[in-house]
Amino acid sequence: MHTLNVLALAVAVSAGLEPKDCGSEHPSGTVSASPNTSGVNGGDFVNYMPHNATSESCCKVLEVAGLGDRLLFPGQEAYNERVQSYWSEAAQLNSTCIIQPRDSKEVAKIVTTLAQANSTYPCKFAVRSGGHITWAGGSNIEDGVTVDLGYLNSTVYHAGNSTAAIGPGARWLSVYKTLDAQNIAVGGGRAGTVGVGGLLLGGGNSFYAGRKGMACDNVANFEVVLSSGDIIDVNNQTNSDLFSALKGGNNNFGIVTRFDLMAFEATKLWGGAVVYPNDTTPAQLKALKNFGDKIESDPYGSAIGIWQYTTQLGATIVLNAYDYTKAEVAPPAYDEFLAIPGNISSSMRLTNMSDLTEELEQPAGYRDSFITLTFKNDIRMFEKAIDMHNSYVEKIKSSAATGNWTLQDMFQPLPALFAKHSVEKGGNMLGLDRFNETLVLWQTYLAWHEPSQDALFQSFGNAFIAELREYAVSIGADNPFIYLDYAYKTQDPLASYGKKNYEHIKAMAEKYDPLGVFQTMVPGGFKISKAGQPIRE
Repeated sequence: MHTLNVLALAVAVSAGLEPKDCGSEHPSGTVSASPNTSGVNGGDFVNYMPHNATSESCCKVLEVAGLGDRLLFPGQEAYNERVQSYWSEAAQLNSTCIIQPRDSKEVAKIVTTLAQANSTYPCKFAVRSGGHITWAGGSNIEDGVTVDLGYLNSTVYHAGNSTAAIGPGARWLSVYKTLDAQNIAVGGGRAGTVGVGGLLLGGGNSFYAGRKGMACDNVANFEVVLSSGDIIDVNNQTNSDLFSALKGGNNNFGIVTRFDLMAFEATKLWGGAVVYPNDTTPAQLKALKNFGDKIESDPYGSAIGIWQYTTQLGATIVLNAYDYTKAEVAPPAYDEFLAIPGNISSSMRLTNMSDLTEELEQPAGYRDSFITLTFKNDIRMFEKAIDMHNSYVEKIKSSAATGNWTLQDMFQPLPALFAKHSVEKGGNMLGLDRFNETLVLWQTYLAWHEPSQDALFQSFGNAFIAELREYAVSIGADNPFIYLDYAYKTQDPLASYGKKNYEHIKAMAEKYDPLGVFQTMVPGGFKISKAGQPIRE
């Protein structure tokens, strides 16, 4: 979930800038997120340090194994394009080589080849789906091999069992464009360039969560490549013990090469973004708090409150994203919001998922950071959070920060209804079913340009979350859940799932990856072997 394109374009026009193109064709020819040619070194070529002989040997064994035509190396144009296609420039690393499998059998061959070579010399590798994680090393690697799943990006609807088979390298915009054309919907991501694999393995919030649960709850079957090279189906009947573990368990078990999502008939959605001045904040917070408490009475509704400061605008504005998954204009669920006067702009309309996910997007070309917190649906938390937003804007302005930057803070209701749907569908690992009250998912998001300012901006994000959490604890409004898809690398989402789910993830990792390939050879992501002590139930 990101800054809205409608706002980005408005900022660009007001600043006299040219809007950036946010989409083109993926190498396989299907519509996906475009390579970001405004990335490293202006998009001309990638500067890279020489890699050590060990990591180069790992690339060599893949070539010897007959995968040479799938390899990309530094200096090649296609290699540079893939490095620069990571959404956050802060996440762009230069691996020793990139390998691009075309199917699950090739993924299996890559994993077994690297695992076998690892007995002679260390062969570290990363697994990349959409490349939307914000921190370096999350889905790529410096000295090692990046397994780029970008060609596994097809979307195929199967009417016989009402599922959509989706590759992990697809991005949600390509998924929705394919399905919209067939009047079919799935519960998935809300921003077009977000990758399918990362979102679903981390849980995945969705416009349909009030009716269908989290996005991961809508997976009917996973196709998984294990470290042994076996390719297995995982569902509620086959390898059923692993089924729930994959829903929020991240990359601890293998590489998912296909997600079969439960599909349903699509309708038009009423959605868009309404922009307000910051002086409407008191009314906005009250409306958002009340909306969260009432989702169970109208599960078609979704509302996201975003407070955003950009140096281009020089002020904080309020961006509300309203999305109603029924073809009904201005339903009563939004009456309190719509009664707030003085909005600056509105893009509310009846439309489809493709259109909405193109709007809920931020252009690439920044260094970005997400960091997250969950707390009770308490108006005191809302007021404190926005007071802190305003305070941190001033702190950053008075710091050594230079160039254009953004501080954006976002509220999303997490009612108990979401977890009820999860339980009905076999459960997931998030542990939200432990709580019987409405919670709020909070995200602090920072964007800037200069690599030299990485530590500065991240320090503000870390301090913000720590201070807000301390306040939540002080008033008894805290909650332990950490949403993996928004978590920074210093956070511990797996431990936040509770002891029962922590232990299940650990047991499944040991059973399906007994040699620990995905614990030791794949350093990216959130590892159960490195998680802290689980939060008590």
